[in-house]
Amino acid sequence: MSNSETTVVAEIERTSAREPVVNDFSIQVATINGSGSQSANNVLMRSIFQMGVPVSGKNLFPSNIAGLPTWFTIRANKNGYIARKAEIDFMVAMNPQTAQEDAKTVQPGGALLAEETLGLKGVRDDITYYGVPFAKLAGQVTTEVKLRKLLANMIYVGVMAELLRIDVVEVEKAIRKQFKTKVKAADTNVKAVQVGIEYARANLVKTDPFRVERMNKTQGKIIIEGNAAAGLGAMFGGCTVVTWYPITPSSSLVEQMIDYMKKYRIDPDTGKATFAIVQAEDELAAIGMAIGAGWAGARAMTSTSGPGVSLMAEFVGLAYFAEIPAVIWDIQRIGPSTGLPTRTSQGDILSTFLLSHGDTKHILLLPATVEECFRFAQDAFNLSERFQTVVFCMSDLDLGMNN
Repeated sequence: MSNSETTVVAEIERTSAREPVVNDFSIQVATINGSGSQSANNVLMRSIFQMGVPVSGKNLFPSNIAGLPTWFTIRANKNGYIARKAEIDFMVAMNPQTAQEDAKTVQPGGALLAEETLGLKGVRDDITYYGVPFAKLAGQVTTEVKLRKLLANMIYVGVMAELLRIDVVEVEKAIRKQFKTKVKAADTNVKAVQVGIEYARANLVKTDPFRVERMNKTQGKIIIEGNAAAGLGAMFGGCTVVTWYPITPSSSLVEQMIDYMKKYRIDPDTGKATFAIVQAEDELAAIGMAIGAGWAGARAMTSTSGPGVSLMAEFVGLAYFAEIPAVIWDIQRIGPSTGLPTRTSQGDILSTFLLSHGDTKHILLLPATVEECFRFAQDAFNLSERFQTVVFCMSDLDLGMNN
């Protein structure tokens, strides 16, 4: 028996001796912001979800600056524990800038899947290492340089699907959902996944204990962000006027509402919208418009973050003392400067409770779950009308922008 054959046999024996870890692990994908990894991350997460396993996804990203490091954590747990945990069981390293540090974060006994050219083989002797030439394999799918960089991400999905034993049918279904209006793009991504699967089958010997098995714990559930749930709840709550000014991390709340309202709040007889969503020139104008709509009898709201709430203080005081109903969603974050807005915080509670000048004490609703984002969005309008005042919903980045 040759040395290589002996090594393979030894690895297989070592694998079989380890107790399998089924439907209970944390995956972290380390990539570069703007590299197109988000679609691949969502496909991997949804594939696990479609196999009946409770799952969540959390983004850690810079303030929308292309080229900086970004991480996406997928937590799968058979008992439904989907909060982000400190330990990383399976790392997918795709970013040269952070590769060495990313490898160090894997807990002993975990696994590391990395772009082969990053040179991480042997950097740890207490974890399983898989090296894959993602960039090179992407060349088998397309000759377009820009597209190759994007498809390298989907190839890692294929490799992970093979290593974790995720049903390829579920992976393709997740891709079709991700690219539901782009058939050609979906076909190309399915091909990239297949390239990853075939490479893993031919070249990788599984020595980590992690795997996915079908369950029935996600039936009747959906994957949704807190902001999307809040937008959906506001629509169910009878909201007819939305005024806003974009600000991270609250923008997606109104962006989701635009989609919902266009689909469900169009008069079937006339084809005209029964709502108004207005992007204002700044936060002052946004709250002013919402208060004006509330004065006229509409269920009106705006969505912002801490810096926007600060700017709204005087108008909020006007609504408080004039007894005008309105709803404000504050998706809390840290600080006003670049980089910090994408870190979560709950530091606006006291300042918002006393917002404005004078003896003001506002009603604050503090959602703790995605379900409460949906429910409180409706409750806020009822409370606002009942007490004829502004009502705040105090969400945060972690709840608002994660799955």
